[in-house]
Amino acid sequence: MKKMSIYSRRLPPTASTEPEPSSPLSMKNMRTRWQSIRNTPFIFFIAGILLSSTLFFGWSTFSQKPKLLTQDIIDEAVLKTLNTKELPSKATKAAQIIMPSVVMVRAFKIESDEKKKKDSKKNPKEDGALGTGVVVMEDGTILTNYHVIAGSDRVEVIFYDGTKANAKVVAVHPHNDLAILKPEKLPDDLLPATLGSSAQLKYGEDVVAVGFPFGIGPSVTAGVVSGLRREFTGENGAQLRNLIQFDAAINQGNSGGPLINAAGELVGIVTALLNPSSTEKTFIGIGFAITIESAGSAVGIPPF
Repeated sequence: MKKMSIYSRRLPPTASTEPEPSSPLSMKNMRTRWQSIRNTPFIFFIAGILLSSTLFFGWSTFSQKPKLLTQDIIDEAVLKTLNTKELPSKATKAAQIIMPSVVMVRAFKIESDEKKKKDSKKNPKEDGALGTGVVVMEDGTILTNYHVIAGSDRVEVIFYDGTKANAKVVAVHPHNDLAILKPEKLPDDLLPATLGSSAQLKYGEDVVAVGFPFGIGPSVTAGVVSGLRREFTGENGAQLRNLIQFDAAINQGNSGGPLINAAGELVGIVTALLNPSSTEKTFIGIGFAITIESAGSAVGIPPF
């Protein structure tokens, strides 16, 4: 007798043999497709290239050492500047520094009524002595030559900005041809000179003189130190010693003005010019200046 199978390998007649249709927009399908793309070797290849590029550029950036600044590089830059740009001269730079501290000094004498009438048509510059001064302190203290203001009854100073003021003679030192003035009025932007040291001067060193020769100025002349520790007899007969000899052109009106070094520092007060002629005092190549140390001690400034 044949046994009946309990389980049939065939589907029951009521079961469908066709596969269940799948929806293309189903979440199951989307996840399956994304997993397929994500696991694609091409994606890993692109990611590897990007990562390698990032690492390479990062390494090349941080591995470069900064360029060292050598003397050759500095010299090359300086030489290029000198060849391509027009630089101001030493005299120009020095004069620009001292100019705001330079003043014109005019000294007047009281005249009789008869002389006033006679000279009424005279140029005011001829009424008295004319010279130069330099502001050496913030309170307006001015240094000039004694022979500029000697015998005067009134002294007037004209500052760089055009401000005019009467000045009082507070001290005189005839033995070294120096006088100290204090103006009654000061400009708002008064700038005193920077004091240097004559002890550092050497033969042939550049110097600049600023003043009002013949009332023209301020005028600038340049030269060199042509001698040190010179002696000269001043206009009042005083024997001046330890003078700076220089060849920057000066004339009447320069007396009392500043002599400065290339840095614009005050190293002397112009006091005299050497001239064999007793009638015409014009410059022939030799001028003298009192050292700033001697001038400073007269004002009360301690030596340097």
